[in-house]
Amino acid sequence: MKRFVITSLFATALLGAQAQTFTDNARVRSAEPQYENVSVPRNECSSHWVTERDSRVSAERQNSQDRQYGGAVVGGLAGGILGHQVGGGSGKNAATALGVVLGAMAGDQLQNRDARTPYDNGQYGNGGYETSQREVKRCRTVYDTQSRITGYRVTYDYRGQQYTTFMHTNPGNSLPVRVTVDPITQ
Repeated sequence: MKRFVITSLFATALLGAQAQTFTDNARVRSAEPQYENVSVPRNECSSHWVTERDSRVSAERQNSQDRQYGGAVVGGLAGGILGHQVGGGSGKNAATALGVVLGAMAGDQLQNRDARTPYDNGQYGNGGYETSQREVKRCRTVYDTQSRITGYRVTYDYRGQQYTTFMHTNPGNSLPVRVTVDPITQ
């Protein structure tokens, strides 16, 4: 019996303490957008042309610029014969040797006068280095600041009272509100 009385009193207390809740509409006075600044990354790229020096000469250029040695051989023989004719005694050997050297130089010069080696300064302009250009692309990250709406600060009236709240969307002209009626016990 005692247990039944305690349970009844507890149930009555719960029913009396429970508040009444319903929904109604409030009039919206203003909805001000709220902004935040956000850094948005983007890539900014630019191209530059770079001149490079390359000491390696292409095989095609080397083959097209091969030196001819027949002129040096013929010139050396002719110079040796002429040098042998000029001198006497031990000077004859020196004159022959000098004739061979000078004749070889002259014959080489005559035969290869139009050909240049890849290492001549006049051919490529860089003392044996070929130059080439290539495009270099450089990129860097740049941050742009953008303003974004995070929500709205809403001011509304309900039954003569003014309230303010934050909402993620604009509610329009009216706002549904939850009203709780709770009796005050004395």
